[in-house]
This record gives sequence, structure tokens and C-alpha cells, in this order.
Amino acid sequence: MDSQQVGICGIGTVTGYGWGRELFWDGLTEGKHAATLEGGYGADRSESVWVAKVADGGDPMDGPSRFSRAMRAAAREAIADAGDRGWQPGRRVGLLHAVVLGEVDLWKDFYLKRETSLKPREYLALMPSTPMSTFMQEFGFHGPAMNVSAMCASGNAGLLTAKAWLDAGIVDDVVFVATDLSATPENVLHFVRLGVAVVDDEPLEVCRPFQEGSRGFPAGEAAVSFVLSRRASRPYALTLGGAMSHDAHHVTSVDPELTQVRGCFRDALDNARVPASAIRYHNAHGPGTAQCDRAEATMLEEFFSPETGLYSVKPLVGHCQGAASAVEVAVTAMSYDRGYVPAPVPVAPGHPQLLNGRTPVGDGLTVKSSLGMGGHNSVVVIGPPA
Repeated sequence: MDSQQVGICGIGTVTGYGWGRELFWDGLTEGKHAATLEGGYGADRSESVWVAKVADGGDPMDGPSRFSRAMRAAAREAIADAGDRGWQPGRRVGLLHAVVLGEVDLWKDFYLKRETSLKPREYLALMPSTPMSTFMQEFGFHGPAMNVSAMCASGNAGLLTAKAWLDAGIVDDVVFVATDLSATPENVLHFVRLGVAVVDDEPLEVCRPFQEGSRGFPAGEAAVSFVLSRRASRPYALTLGGAMSHDAHHVTSVDPELTQVRGCFRDALDNARVPASAIRYHNAHGPGTAQCDRAEATMLEEFFSPETGLYSVKPLVGHCQGAASAVEVAVTAMSYDRGYVPAPVPVAPGHPQLLNGRTPVGDGLTVKSSLGMGGHNSVVVIGPPA
């Protein structure tokens, strides 16, 4: 492995498909969306909407919430998976946790029901640093532990931060987790009011990234974990480099000039030390909104060849907010390992480079872009294992 490359050596997932990596991959492969029709939504809680929600599960000893149990389950699965692939943890294993809205169910309970009746230990469990601290204790890890938050780009941001730690020699390995289980009625309602979350029809019909008639995305939830290291014998994929920037333009909208988005793609290729001609796939943010689709399609056409395949898995997994780009990185890494990209089948006329369902993986690299709400731009370059 080249000294600048970092292996994605283990993967763990908890998604709307279920608790575990293989359920996730099987659902994607079958082309089924992960959403179910959930009641209790809308302004008066009388509506049913499609949400790719994480079901109850996990170990009750990991805490009272789906959030804490999913975070730990994904991380444990990634660590066990990495061990099966030849990883041995070094002396300094760090933990990064990408989280935008943590423990929403417990905080809601705290403010509206329990208030001062909460025990001090239960209150401390609500702090963003507590899940990381207790997880470090479980495994005896002693590297740095911290949270990262960059809206929908948090997964990419965490991956690049982990690589920066490794490049700087601060750690020997990193366990990275992205957790977002925030698809509550209140949160989904406000995304509907923002005009981006569509809840009135099946996800594959309304979420059509880079296709005619797309009206946004269904809400999703996920916890996704990676073990990142240069010391495993059989990594899924290699993180070659990337870049991050910020539009500094608007709280929700992409700057229509695309100056910072364009610069982020250029800087990512430079940082990874690869030419644009080496990119075979563009795993897009692809939420199915007009401005994001336009921005990423423009980058595809400006930077890459007409043979570069474009896809987004949001019609299948939903928009998992703070865990979104981590879910999508997992798709790329597992695609290299399994030999095909489980892209959704288009349902309407669309971009000519859009992949049409399950596609065998050819030679070449992948760019994973994520344009987080508020102007968070990020691009990661990922390649197959050497």
C-alpha cells in the first residue's frame, strides 16, 4: 500500500435494511428501497410517510436508545470484520464519530417528560462525547476521540479527518462511526417544509437523482462504521485523498456559480495525486433535488470522461443526513470487494451517464461527492485494493 493510501479495512452498518452489513448489501443488490410506511407524522401526527428508519434492535446493555445501540453495533461489526481481514490494532487507535443530531429521542424525553427526574448517569449519557468514551473503554483504545459535524457531508469529513490523523502520525488506526437516527416526526416535517423531503409516494418514484421528475428524497437513518488503517492484509478499498470546502453563500442553497464546488473537485484530485481520466465512477450526493443534481452533473461533465458512470443510492437507503456520505462510501468500498455497483434502476429519462441498475465494477477509481446543507462541500477519491 502506498504511504498516502489508507485502507478501509472493516465495515459495519445499521440501516433501514436491518442490523448488519450483509442485510444492507442484500437490500441494495435486490434494488429494494429500505423505507417503510410509518405513522404519526405530519403537523398533527395523522399522516403516514415513507421513512428508511432503523428498527429497534441491538444490545440493551448499550443503552436505552436506538442511537447508542446502533452506534456501538456498527462499530463492533467493523472491528470484527477488520480482524477477519488481517487487521491488528496498533498502540494508538483513535475514534471519530460523525454526528449532527445525537440522541434526539432521549433529548426530547428529557425536555418534555423527565426533566430533573433523570439520574446523573443518564444525563451524562446524553453528552456527545459519552458514547465515544465508553466505547474506548470497552476496547481499551487510547488514541484521540472526537466528534465531527458537517451536515450531510459529515461522513466524508470524518473520513478525511481520519486520513489526516494517520498521515500526521497522530494515530496508528482509526475507528470511524457516523450515526444519524433523527428521522423523528418533527425533523421530517421541517424538511418537508423546506421543500426537499418528499413523503407522499414510494421512494423510488419520487427520488430520481439525475432524472426527470425528481422531487427530493425520503428520510433515512443509519449508523455506519469503518476501520481505517495501513496495516491490514485485505482492505475493501483504499482512500487516496480528497478535499473539503465551504460555499459561504446560503444556509440551504448551493452557490449557483459553483466556484467552491468546482474547486473542491479539483483539489480532491490534486490531493489524491490522480488525473481526472482515472475516475471511472461518480458516487454522487444525489438527493434528487434540482440544485444538487445540477451541481454534480456539471462537475461530472466538466472533469470526467463520458465513460464515467454516475449513480446515487439515496432512492434505496434514503437520505441519512449526518450518516449519508458514510453509507455511500460503504457502497463504494463493498462494490470493489463484491465486484459490482448496486445502483438503482432509473425510472425516468435521465443523464446519459447514469448507471442502469447492478453494474459490474471495471478498472478505475471512484469520486464520492457530498454537498452538505449550508455549503459543506466534500469529495473523497477511493480506489480498489492494490
